[in-house]
Amino acid sequence: RMAIGFGLALAFSIPLGLLMGRSRATAAFFNPLLMLIYPVPKAALMPIIMLWLGVGDISKTLVIFLGVSLPVIYHSFEGAKAVEEKMLWSGAAMGLSPVQRLLRIVLPAALPEILTGCRTGLVLALITMVTSEMIARQSGAGNILFNALDMGQYDTVFAMIIIVGAMGICLDAAFEVIRRWLVRWSEPQFDMPLSFS
Repeated sequence: RMAIGFGLALAFSIPLGLLMGRSRATAAFFNPLLMLIYPVPKAALMPIIMLWLGVGDISKTLVIFLGVSLPVIYHSFEGAKAVEEKMLWSGAAMGLSPVQRLLRIVLPAALPEILTGCRTGLVLALITMVTSEMIARQSGAGNILFNALDMGQYDTVFAMIIIVGAMGICLDAAFEVIRRWLVRWSEPQFDMPLSFS
């Protein structure tokens, strides 16, 4: 559920954020909608989504999707907006179409900022997943955690807290390795100090 929700959110949010960063019309259309959704806790939408879609995996995945989408859209938007116009003019002068400029200039230039949003979204995906499983208690870590709490099985409660925390640490560490590899060209390079001995 977490992987599907996170993957769908990236596939939707990154292109939308890039378009919003480079198109005023797109930004003007989507900004009010995003500002309306942003302050609402995504777990608070779970009861409404459950009424529409039931208590199965689809409703939980949708809540994860909503939780991840907003930070990724925001960081993609900021990254695309920060791209220098001269780079786009140079691309246009070389014959690149608007889509090619978006893919070959805007996307690579905005990638460090986009990956920052993805890292934030990954943590939110884990939080939203556990929260949604606490509300729609059928399966998953949140379900095990609350069932154990209801039955007074406190050893299981503490074990699940440790497991969820370890998942968060491992996922964040793995994503940081991937992020550093993808944007290794933008990381500052420190040369070895010269020796005068």
